[in-house]
Amino acid sequence: MPQDPSHRPVPKHLRQFAKNMRHAPTDAEAAMWRLLRDRRMSAYKFRRQVPFGNYILDFVCFDKRLVIEIDGSQHAESRSDADRNAALSTEGFAIARYWNNDVLQQSTSVLEDILAKLAVR
Repeated sequence: MPQDPSHRPVPKHLRQFAKNMRHAPTDAEAAMWRLLRDRRMSAYKFRRQVPFGNYILDFVCFDKRLVIEIDGSQHAESRSDADRNAALSTEGFAIARYWNNDVLQQSTSVLEDILAKLAVR
């Protein structure tokens, strides 16, 4: 289960895993981070590139148990993605998935959708 690092210490092996897996943000990830810094989002504390199993989750709001994933146009959900999503659901996390182009070209509607998802959680 992903833990909010501000509440519990992160084990050394997970810190190393996260360090090895982190990458420079793509244009869509940078745009999403700017959206999550919007003044309407100030009540929600999002973290980025959080380790979970063999994955790095793009963005997580622990208080609202919401995971935001950014996908490229060629992504087809693999079996390992389905396993990760099932594990997150078991832990009470909802997953919001957005395509790169939507984040870059329709940022207002993406932000409104995120705010709506946060309101119901």
